[in-house]
Amino acid sequence: MEAAIRARGLTKRFGARSAVEDVTFDVPVGEVFGFLGPNGAGKTTTVRVLSTLVRPTAGTAEVAGIPVSEESGAEIRNQISVMTETPGLYLRLTVFDNLEYFAGLYGIPPRDARERILAALDAVGMAGRLGDRAGALSKGLRQRVALARALLPDPRVLFLDEPTSGLDPVATREVRELIDGLRDRGVTVFLTTHRLEEAERLCDRIAILNTTLRIVGTPADLRRTLFSPALEVSTVAPITDPGELFASVRGVDGWDSTGSASYRVSVHQPMAVAPDLARAIVASGVGLVHLSEATHSLEDVYLQLVRDDVEAAR
Repeated sequence: MEAAIRARGLTKRFGARSAVEDVTFDVPVGEVFGFLGPNGAGKTTTVRVLSTLVRPTAGTAEVAGIPVSEESGAEIRNQISVMTETPGLYLRLTVFDNLEYFAGLYGIPPRDARERILAALDAVGMAGRLGDRAGALSKGLRQRVALARALLPDPRVLFLDEPTSGLDPVATREVRELIDGLRDRGVTVFLTTHRLEEAERLCDRIAILNTTLRIVGTPADLRRTLFSPALEVSTVAPITDPGELFASVRGVDGWDSTGSASYRVSVHQPMAVAPDLARAIVASGVGLVHLSEATHSLEDVYLQLVRDDVEAAR
């Protein structure tokens, strides 16, 4: 597939410290790509390199099919838009005046600016607030205006940094719907966020960065890579000899106790093993309360990688 963003060995050092080291990934056109990592992992630095605000120390990158270089900065910036966590509005100006000013900076002709502004404000649910001063808006409403500003140039690639920060649940849902709509229009969205449930819900693929790229793939791919398939079992009372019981069931590879009467049973094919395991537990005389395939959230994946990095640093 055509790549909207391509990075190869991307590295950025500040003196002796590496903010980003040897990072390689592709983002296809029209994908919502989540970029996650702890504070100081290099997420913002990567975005600054891709948006031509800082030059890489080593490696190469392309954005919207244009190689990132000192000479191509203006050309790339005409194809992208960046929304930072801080709205960055002029608080004494009205919402409309803010967007009119930024439309001029984007090079949007005055004859087209009003229509673009109204469309962008309508997309973020702010069409009725164009006459309000930005300084009188709540943080969440300012965030919506900042998102409208990012939509003004109709970008091919949109970099979003914590787009739902400070928003209430209704506004958060509206922003998520907007991002889904951008995907449908073929806009590539590069999303950095600390809200893991949001990333899992919105993103087609996710990369986890901690200076180096730790893993990249769909949420389901990440779970399969880090966690072996297993069954979660709960019984009325503790199993007298769980080792013997679980070993008697074909397809069980091992087990761990996760509570006084709960167990995690490792298997290659959970749904094939589950009926035999249930029968063995019932036959042992212990009441079966719960048996299901073990599931892992994106948070589990993230925390596992962070723990691995902490252990490796010791």
